[in-house]
Amino acid sequence: MNSLYSSLSLLLIAMFSIQTGASIAKQIFPQAGAAGTTALRVFISALILSVVSKIWKHKISRNEILPVAAYGIALGAMNLLFYFSLERIPLGIAVAVEFTGPLAVALFASKKSWDVVWVGLAAMGIYLLVPSATTQESLDVLGLFLALAAGFFWALYIVFGKRIAKTEASLPVTTWGMWFAALVTVPTGLFFNGAQIQNPSLLPMGFAIALLSSAIPYSLEMKAMKSIPTKTFGILMSMEPVVAILIGFLILNETLTFTQWCAVSCIIAASAGSTLSAK
Repeated sequence: MNSLYSSLSLLLIAMFSIQTGASIAKQIFPQAGAAGTTALRVFISALILSVVSKIWKHKISRNEILPVAAYGIALGAMNLLFYFSLERIPLGIAVAVEFTGPLAVALFASKKSWDVVWVGLAAMGIYLLVPSATTQESLDVLGLFLALAAGFFWALYIVFGKRIAKTEASLPVTTWGMWFAALVTVPTGLFFNGAQIQNPSLLPMGFAIALLSSAIPYSLEMKAMKSIPTKTFGILMSMEPVVAILIGFLILNETLTFTQWCAVSCIIAASAGSTLSAK
């Protein structure tokens, strides 16, 4: 029980850390671009984790290469797509829509009919967001699609992350995964924003984003995964949209319309309901 509570605390710290990092990242999009910011974040995170984990002392076996690579590629794609969506829609909404990924993991892992209701409620939340694209207080439809795509890779991140979390040296394995993520994000960042991210003045901000959005939260999540089942881990992340809305309001001054609040509330209610029926 103490192990479970400890894991829940780690997840909570990770959520506040990653959303604070996302809010800072959004503020430098005009200087570095979404792809460039992602490249800085992931590359610097990989460097930080390499030093902390002393990665040179830990080699991954042949049996671990494929799952670690899959974990890293999913992580890199998730970050890229999420930042692309964040260019177009508010932080809280982007996180809420992205959360369909963990909900999908919960659905496939469950054998209870009630969970279909919770996923249906989440789908209703997505549906409420789409019509608003035709109103004056519009949401970018492409931004919503990118957030959904990020959710797909978030689901893969959970599945593959759970597999590699079973290894004894979880931090070094996470670091190797981050380098695989860099293989996805760095070339993309150079392609879209190569000239911008070579500006040395962006490095301090990139370092802060890397710590808050990757190095700290992913390390904490890997530790938490050891004590939390895959389904439960995915559902407990339901607090993420709430944290994102709070951080988005405090740091980015982002507010939601009534319809958007209803949509996000549907997704949050779906995750809360799934949590209650998880056992």
